[in-house]
Amino acid sequence: MPYSLRAQLFRRSPYPGVMAGTESGGRAPLTTAEMEAWHALIRSANRIVRRLEAELEAEQGLTLPAYEVLAHLSEAPERRLRMSDLAAHAVLTPSGLTRLVDKLAREGLVERQRCGADARVVYACLTDSGMQRLTTAYPTHLRGVREHFIDWLTPQQQAAVSDALTPIIDACREAAEQCAAADGDASCDEALDGAVAVEA
Repeated sequence: MPYSLRAQLFRRSPYPGVMAGTESGGRAPLTTAEMEAWHALIRSANRIVRRLEAELEAEQGLTLPAYEVLAHLSEAPERRLRMSDLAAHAVLTPSGLTRLVDKLAREGLVERQRCGADARVVYACLTDSGMQRLTTAYPTHLRGVREHFIDWLTPQQQAAVSDALTPIIDACREAAEQCAAADGDASCDEALDGAVAVEA
């Protein structure tokens, strides 16, 4: 390979031996500032989530995904959401969400209900026991979010984080909704409802 071409291929790549513009599909390698932003996001999120989940499990016997499911249901009209809508909020895979809802149902915290107008549509509904469990766990969650995240940021920094990440969240949600629309909402509910039978 001519030296000049090789130099062009390797220039600006942050990793030794990785050629820019080849394996990356033609995209430019991350700059130092871009890499620092990416690492700050994933490292802070991972560490905060691990600490918060450890506290919830130790003090309340709840995983963080379980708490989030109960919280989302508590905020929904009639304390219920279609499984497909709940999946859009969850940080789990559809099959993981199905297993979690199934576990919460066995514990009496959530109920599954079929839609009267369309039996293919499945709702997850928060029970009174689930609401009480959420209320009991709330102080632990609140303390953890404040201690591990909010209290480290000024109000201006909090607004900046929200402004920066909200468009990314919206784009991801829109992509998920488009996928669901392509398959049909009812079929998504059926797939979520049936996943536990396939994977049990």
